[in-house]
Amino acid sequence: MSQQKSKKNLLNWDLVTVNPNNKNWDWTDLFCYWGVNIQSVIGFSLITSLYVIYDLNSFVVFFGTIIGALLIYFFSNLIGIPSQKFGLPFVVLLRSSLGFRGAKYFGIIRCLVGIFLFGIQTYFLSKAFGYIIRIIIFYFDPSLLDMDLFLSFFLAMNIIDWNAIILAIVFQTILFSFGMNFNRRLIVFSGISVYLGMLLFFFSVLLSDVKISSQAFLNILDLSNFLEKENFAPLLTVIGTTLAYFSIVVLTYGDFTRYVKTESEVKKGNLSLILNLIIFSFFALFIVSGMDAYFKQNPENLSRILTNPTDIIGKLDNLMITNLVLIIIIIASASTNLIANFIPSQFTLINFIPSFLSLKSAAIIISIFGFLVGIFWLSYLSQIGILSFIDTFGAFFGPLFGVVISDFYLIKKRMLINKDIYSLENNGEYYYSNGWHIKGVYSLILGFIFSASTIWNTNLMFLQSYSWMIGALVSGFVYYLMAKE
Repeated sequence: MSQQKSKKNLLNWDLVTVNPNNKNWDWTDLFCYWGVNIQSVIGFSLITSLYVIYDLNSFVVFFGTIIGALLIYFFSNLIGIPSQKFGLPFVVLLRSSLGFRGAKYFGIIRCLVGIFLFGIQTYFLSKAFGYIIRIIIFYFDPSLLDMDLFLSFFLAMNIIDWNAIILAIVFQTILFSFGMNFNRRLIVFSGISVYLGMLLFFFSVLLSDVKISSQAFLNILDLSNFLEKENFAPLLTVIGTTLAYFSIVVLTYGDFTRYVKTESEVKKGNLSLILNLIIFSFFALFIVSGMDAYFKQNPENLSRILTNPTDIIGKLDNLMITNLVLIIIIIASASTNLIANFIPSQFTLINFIPSFLSLKSAAIIISIFGFLVGIFWLSYLSQIGILSFIDTFGAFFGPLFGVVISDFYLIKKRMLINKDIYSLENNGEYYYSNGWHIKGVYSLILGFIFSASTIWNTNLMFLQSYSWMIGALVSGFVYYLMAKE
């Protein structure tokens, strides 16, 4: 079927409502979805770093992540149900709140942030590929690694690094090009295989020294000072950090719930976020605290606490386990990149030019620009504080969430006119003022001011982890006051 290009509608076959007969996702798919969201090097390092920061006071961090997960569960239900009910990706749902032009221009911000994060994640993914390449070269001839060819640098990367990042971008582009049914299978495979890999990792640490590793369990179960008042501030910080980590994926969660069979399956699947956090946190914490306990017995090792899994496996003198875990890291990182950055960027980019772009053409554009971000990340982009700009753009995400939720539940009472959401007719329900819903835009901008102030105002930076929630509450409340009859 040829793509609709009429000037009287915004129809694109990659953005159309999912046929109810094609809704084949259930809660088990969402279990793997939430698992993949935290099963990355970044997720592992974030969780374990929290324990290190608070001196492995396990229960404070554990309790904080669970509270944060409960909040994410609530927000995910709110944003996931509209897309499940009407089969719409988030950016198309956004047309009902901001108008088609508002959704087009504000939605593209999600694409830009997604491309930047895709490129950065690709760079870190390439480090695992580089690790494997070095192992292969070392296996054949260790002296080769001392050759000038492997020591020369361009853009702070040598020839191994360049081959690794090219391999990473090609690997992901091919892997992500097989459509949503394949993506679903990839998410399930990744969610299960990563846990199997962590289980292997777990037993490797445990069996390396059972006596020392048992100390890790004591660290995990230490509740001695949990109720002390000085733990309140760290608890709030952990809750906020959990919110910040999931804030980007929550916004465009509807890109995936549109394929879920029923609303109840969405709610059941979202509960798995809490279970995934418990499972992943336990494995991650045990591995880190187990290695910590081991290194305490070997004080000559200056890097006692390791929170990056690629650093940890380097300390395990087992080449087979090292290679297996590296493969698991590659699978986990690529899958996280897929659902957190790639797919949402595809939909928002297509929505920008719906008559021209498709999933495949959008994928090529994302891969090209993601590759550019990746190769310039270490040498230039990481040096100019680009993450502050990404955080600033991301400050729109909370307000976008607030406007959509307020509009769908409080103003439109959970009802949408599906045909009008693709219409350019000036009498369409969502045409508003030449494609702009001014009340929605004003609410969004006001929420953004409050949200961004926590990033740029030094006096408010202690609230930065809560910027997403602040922006959502402000914009949602203002929108309700302006839009209600």
